[in-house]
Amino acid sequence: MSIRIGRTPRSTFAIISTLICDGPMCPKELSVKLDMAPRTVSFALKKLLSERILRRIPNLIDMRRPKYHVNLDQAKNLLEKYKDTPYVSGIPPLAWRKMA
Repeated sequence: MSIRIGRTPRSTFAIISTLICDGPMCPKELSVKLDMAPRTVSFALKKLLSERILRRIPNLIDMRRPKYHVNLDQAKNLLEKYKDTPYVSGIPPLAWRKMA
């Protein structure tokens, strides 16, 4: 499973930018913040985990809700690869600055 434009939902790029800007979050927090269905968030997280763009970290306060953290090197490579597409053009400048 690889991330390719046309085969990857836009939700994956929205999740990457949100996690870069706001830090690690659990799926429920992402679902609420991005106003996405939990199923959509879960699908995107699974895709990003398989590509090693995200890392799952335990939530020591509530072990049932793991948090997801962005691997900035992998995310930067992915976003650079697709930076001229409509998928990535909506990513806020703050996310790009945090990766630099």
